Amino acid sequence: MATHLEVGQDAPSFTGVDQNGKKVSLSDYKGKKVVLYFYPQDDTPGCTAQACNLRDNYALLKQNGFEILGVSPDDTASHQKFESKYSLPFTLLADPQKEIIEKYGVWGEKNLYGNKFMGVLRTTFVIDENGKIVKIFKRPKTQEHAEEIIEKVSGE
Repeated sequence: MATHLEVGQDAPSFTGVDQNGKKVSLSDYKGKKVVLYFYPQDDTPGCTAQACNLRDNYALLKQNGFEILGVSPDDTASHQKFESKYSLPFTLLADPQKEIIEKYGVWGEKNLYGNKFMGVLRTTFVIDENGKIVKIFKRPKTQEHAEEIIEKVSGE
């Protein structure tokens, strides 16, 4: 099942802990555009490709006014390793209790090689300066995600 949220709705508010143990809330970004991306697990091939694509295009995203927040069920220690291994310049929120993940409706059944299991459905929400969802990528392209965001959101 994919997210229950739709474009035009208010993004659910949340507070989480980043890779440095610091509290981060969506409200901290009021007045800014936020790319809130949910990914299954630190340091796995698809998640690494996506994070590195966002890293490599970080200056361009910032130029277009975007702040990046990544969320996965990994803990802060895992996020710290992931951040430092790949020099990620953005915030990663640890959500082992899946509170933010559940609020955004991105926990669901996955199917890998015929095996069904529950996990994070890779999804990205683009949130405008007023906290409204302006775009939802239900299956982001891991290796071209930043380009996809800029093309679909800035180009409109």
